[in-house]
Amino acid sequence: MTTPASPLAAPYPRAARIAALAGLLWSLFGAWQFVRQTFTDEAGLIAGGMTPEQAQLYAALPVWMAAVFAIGTLGGVLGAVLLLAQRRASIAVLAVSLAAYLALWAGDALLGVFAVFGTPQVVVLSIVVLVAAGLLWLAQRLAAKGMLV
Repeated sequence: MTTPASPLAAPYPRAARIAALAGLLWSLFGAWQFVRQTFTDEAGLIAGGMTPEQAQLYAALPVWMAAVFAIGTLGGVLGAVLLLAQRRASIAVLAVSLAAYLALWAGDALLGVFAVFGTPQVVVLSIVVLVAAGLLWLAQRLAAKGMLV
């Protein structure tokens, strides 16, 4: 009599766990930024270091920008947790997170956020998109190797 194979045929690499944990921490920081920026009025944004022009722009952004920011950050948190738990569902969640971040990047470009905040905003949001893409790539690669259930 043979024993059935384990659902996870290959060991989960330590580097993958570290990357998923780093992604979780990064996403939690993003969620904190979302809360801080979304639920603070103009005066609070200025007190937090924005110029009056920057704070006015943030306060006037359409609701869909806050929605995609929330989806991106919360999707990143949930996706990283699912990746740490070795769940295939991480792929779909991280794909939605990446799509939301791409929409946020496009919104920043189209609505003048990049113009008002300058190069640092472009760099930071581009890194956010790259991290989201990297986590999705990692989840897809692990799934292809049979490391996610």
